[in-house]
Amino acid sequence: MFQPLELFVGLRYTHAKRRTHFISFISLTSMLGIALGVTALITVLSVMNGFEQELRDRILGMASHATVTESSGRLSNWQGLEQTAMEHKDVIAAAPYVRGETMLSAGKRVSGAIIRGILPDEEATVSDVISHIKTGDVRQLKAGEYGIILGNELAYALGVGYGDAVTVVAPQMLVGPTGVLPRLRRFKVTGIFEVGMYEYDRGVALIHLQDAARLFRMGDEVTGVRLKLDDLFRAPDVARELARQLPGDYRVQDWTRQHGNFFRAIKTEKRVMFIILTLIVAVAAFNIVSTLVMVVADKRADIAILRTLGASPLSIMLIFVIQGAVIGVFGTLLGVLGGVALALNVETLVPAIESLFHVQFLAPDVYYISKVPSELHWRDVEIMTGVALLLSFLATLYPAWRAARTHPAEALRYE
Repeated sequence: MFQPLELFVGLRYTHAKRRTHFISFISLTSMLGIALGVTALITVLSVMNGFEQELRDRILGMASHATVTESSGRLSNWQGLEQTAMEHKDVIAAAPYVRGETMLSAGKRVSGAIIRGILPDEEATVSDVISHIKTGDVRQLKAGEYGIILGNELAYALGVGYGDAVTVVAPQMLVGPTGVLPRLRRFKVTGIFEVGMYEYDRGVALIHLQDAARLFRMGDEVTGVRLKLDDLFRAPDVARELARQLPGDYRVQDWTRQHGNFFRAIKTEKRVMFIILTLIVAVAAFNIVSTLVMVVADKRADIAILRTLGASPLSIMLIFVIQGAVIGVFGTLLGVLGGVALALNVETLVPAIESLFHVQFLAPDVYYISKVPSELHWRDVEIMTGVALLLSFLATLYPAWRAARTHPAEALRYE
């Protein structure tokens, strides 16, 4: 389809003559506009990918990839259930837990919180909360010693620190000679954790599994079993498979159902940002229209001569498509190179800019994520490259079509 004549003439027209410097300037600005748009698109989406990954890691550091519970809220034979779940090829770790809502008090301060009873050794295999303990040690959570690890915001709200005592009020009541009394238990603060999510730092406390079972009168039962999967993105499929395989009336929930709205909102925001930035690329790409329209007007005599020499309308059209495509291809390639380089070095460049201008974009006392993360997805780069090239090609069609409709007699009438 592309003959040497069309390619030769199309590339020839991309070079400026003395009287067409202005057209070449417009071509250069179109190329740079496409490059800047593609660079911005790749960089922004990479930063959004980084924030999504950072938030996912922090949420799944406390939550689990999947949980197995029963309709009654109690699991009796949880050891056997744990072994059965571990037989699935995608499950790499499992740990029991006891969960209950309580009221914590210290002095005159009171705050609601969710108590999670854990086995310290097994909990480290299904979540990252153990690695986020700032003060104390998870090994101090021993059965019968009633130690408690608080989120840092919860500890601040209660005004307590390491070694202080807090009173945990369970929702179950005791009936005695004096009437109905709340169940109280005094715990010693043996650690403080910070995962960087206010929801967990403000409302979760950890105690030993056996202490939680005594507090909530669970006996040898637990609330459920937390699972860690080899691939967290296969969590919905694995949850359905386990629900069919496990004997009994069990409910298997994955993280996409527990936090689905949050991550759907992030994906929606990412799509909207992609559309907005694509419009910027489209504006730059359609500057090619004005460039080619001016070139066609300037080359009317050349077009007429080529037509009289036997060039077909298709050949004329291809000449200007090639000229516009050269602008789009070079602009896109420059944008991809700049965007990839910037996305891979955002975490280095941002601190350098902050240090140079003595500013801080994400203050740690305001934001939990105090650095700008970036994660480059090559699939995004491929899509953005394709979109930019497509827009550049579409921008060439109308001017090229107008050039192909040029009549030689009319074009040469006043020459």
